[in-house]
Amino acid sequence: MTVRRTTLPFTLLLDPVPADAPQTEFDDTFHEVDSDAPALRVGELSAQRGDGVFETLGVVGGHPQAVGPHLARLGTSAATCELPEPNTAQWLAAIAHVVDRVPHEGEVVLKLVYSRGVDSGPAPTAWLHATPAPDFAVVREDGIRAVTLDRGYPHGVAEQAPWLLMGAKTLSYAVNMAALREARRRGADDAIFLTHDGFVLEGPTSTVMLCRGDVYVSPLPSGAILHGTTQQSAFEHLRAAGERTEYRDMSVDELRSADAVWLLSSLRLAVHVTELDGRPMPVDSERTRTLNAALLARTV
Repeated sequence: MTVRRTTLPFTLLLDPVPADAPQTEFDDTFHEVDSDAPALRVGELSAQRGDGVFETLGVVGGHPQAVGPHLARLGTSAATCELPEPNTAQWLAAIAHVVDRVPHEGEVVLKLVYSRGVDSGPAPTAWLHATPAPDFAVVREDGIRAVTLDRGYPHGVAEQAPWLLMGAKTLSYAVNMAALREARRRGADDAIFLTHDGFVLEGPTSTVMLCRGDVYVSPLPSGAILHGTTQQSAFEHLRAAGERTEYRDMSVDELRSADAVWLLSSLRLAVHVTELDGRPMPVDSERTRTLNAALLARTV
């Protein structure tokens, strides 16, 4: 059968199926939506309150990347937010449905959204939205300037106040977007969040990784830090190449004195930090290139 390719953007609505539902075909639970047509109701809580979770993954040459880790994190975020457990088989089928229909040349952004639905509604709302990926070739080669920003709470607050949902990838991204605007006001491209007492957290849309001596380090995943899917792939690549990797708490002084710093994310992949808080940083361009080559080659 010849699959009909469609132009981007492309949206697929899901009728969420309970996680414990019998395995079956899911085609009748998918609804393709014209990009110019209305798709969500006014009472949708994802739009009104940011009450939902999401994942964003890249599709490179027709291959969706790190699907398993992304769906696992979607389930973790849903559990943290007390949403019904997503049906992984349905989401896998929906991703395959979208990938079959979008162009297989270059890179595509695929966003998965799982919302509490409509206020007093009967079920969650879910959809996938595919768009062309920006051209990240230049930033992957040239790197970025970053600033550190105080997140406003101390180390360990996620364990003390789990209702803050800091370890979930929620749709409430106003603070993250404000941080990026603040970084640009300070003449930088991106930001790295710190706790009030000087520990490194993550970027608004990325995970931090640094190199000191012969070891690559990322902040210890916790209730306050998302476990980055691209960061996990980067560590796998580094270990396969014989490098040492480590998760642990990281101070801002350690960040500023590192041999090299990268921000890792699903779409931009690995970008090295060329300047931090206005000060030049050492750069390992060759390591950045080998990381991105490995990340772009992922087919699972």
